[in-house]
Amino acid sequence: MIYKDEETFDKINFTETHFEIGEYDRCTFVNCDFSHTDLSDCKFDECTFIRCNLSVVKLKLTALREVNFKDCKLLGLRFDDCNEFGLSVSFDTCVLNLSSFYKTRMIKTIFKNCQLKETDFTECDLTSAVFDNCDLSSATFDHSNIEKADFRTSYSYSIDLENNKIKKAKFSYSGILGLLDKYDIEIDRAK
Repeated sequence: MIYKDEETFDKINFTETHFEIGEYDRCTFVNCDFSHTDLSDCKFDECTFIRCNLSVVKLKLTALREVNFKDCKLLGLRFDDCNEFGLSVSFDTCVLNLSSFYKTRMIKTIFKNCQLKETDFTECDLTSAVFDNCDLSSATFDHSNIEKADFRTSYSYSIDLENNKIKKAKFSYSGILGLLDKYDIEIDRAK
């Protein structure tokens, strides 16, 4: 197992070059292609991924501690497979469609300008999470804790108020429709 500290990895295609399993502290990955790479048992502490493709990577027991993803493609990731100890991530302008956070503790996580289409948040703890300008089309919130979470600038979500913990969650007036979907009612916008 290798150890890397404060290194920058730029334009590396890990689908062609072997990615070494190890511990990466304060490293930066820029324009790298990790798609379908096995990152199981790796540790990433205070790392940043910029414009990387991490679609369908394996995250079995992967430690992600204070990791930032910016302009990354993260299709179909199983964050529920990660090492849950110290799990702390943030996402800025990322595509996380079809990813899973099933039963994952994501307290205070920031999702900014992200696509989260068909993402699974079932039984996820999203207390005080921020969804800033995110597309949540067909995302699943079932028995999730979204207390104090901020959805005010996000859209296309459908959240069952009876199946989730929602105390003090924040929604915009226009987003209220996504809280009433299950009732199949018609709401007239005219005054």
